[in-house]
Amino acid sequence: MQVLVVRDPVSGFEYPPEWEHACSNPDDLAAVQSGLAILTSDGTVLKRGFTTGSTAAAAAKASVLSLIRPVDKVDIQTASGIRVTIQACGERGRGFALKYAGDYPGDVTAGMKFIADATAAEDGIEITTGPGVGIWSRENPRYPKGTPAISPPSLNAIQNAISEALAETGLSGVKVCISAEHGEEIAAKTLNAKIGVTGGISVLGSTGFVEPWDDHLEDSFIERISASDHVVITTGRVGLRYSRLLFPDYEVVLVGSRLGAALDHSHGEVIICGLPALILKFINPLFLEGSKFGSVEEMIGTPEFEKRAQLTLHRFCAEKPDVLVILLDREGRIIMKAP
Repeated sequence: MQVLVVRDPVSGFEYPPEWEHACSNPDDLAAVQSGLAILTSDGTVLKRGFTTGSTAAAAAKASVLSLIRPVDKVDIQTASGIRVTIQACGERGRGFALKYAGDYPGDVTAGMKFIADATAAEDGIEITTGPGVGIWSRENPRYPKGTPAISPPSLNAIQNAISEALAETGLSGVKVCISAEHGEEIAAKTLNAKIGVTGGISVLGSTGFVEPWDDHLEDSFIERISASDHVVITTGRVGLRYSRLLFPDYEVVLVGSRLGAALDHSHGEVIICGLPALILKFINPLFLEGSKFGSVEEMIGTPEFEKRAQLTLHRFCAEKPDVLVILLDREGRIIMKAP
């Protein structure tokens, strides 16, 4: 079998050849190569969805194009730079797109409708928001209070989509208002209120894609761990992403800094997998003491890191011999494993 997949264009993860050989469907592998899906170690292929940012961008482009002609789909460039085709209808200046969740079963925003209304202007692009799109209700280092809850990558994707539509239509300027049907009601099911977004849904997405698994830190993580005898405990979203790829048959649970509580409730086959910093500092709070480094990340790749990390893991595994610890780099490569 000819090797087709080398690297996931979204995450940069290099798929081992044996993962590809475990997948017998060439169309599935082509979707992985394009970034529209991910491949797991047993050959299973899971479809990515589109973020609220990508969906809003598609609706916006459809609205502008429809000032000249009706449309039923558009091409946009996602925040990760990958071009995709999204079903988006547009007629007489109004465009809409439904959010596609892919194989992510827990996406409460799946199927929600983003609506964009476009009117021609003399010059430039003006983007506003309407009902259903949230605003920041308190000051944030990155987002001023009272501004629309649209992340910079999503705003760039929307602006690029509108710019492309202007180029296609020959119009010199346009005003676009983006709204989200039932946005406030759907937002109540998300973590928006906790991060300071009120009045509607947030328009987010650092890559433009929704990963096909739940990547939220849940209050119920102890219940999930207690109910499973094959569990991977991870501390952050990078670890979550690669743990899902490496261990598709395990319950992968994101616990943040609460490793102690997670281990207290775990049983059976238990793996701790993720970036080194939180894991090593949990095992040994004095990991950096006496070193010249201000963080674990600065120390990685040095002989001192190798020595200290190996000693730390050796002591931990002597106390908990049934727990496997895997340290990853940000590209998902295993840099240390114990026992």
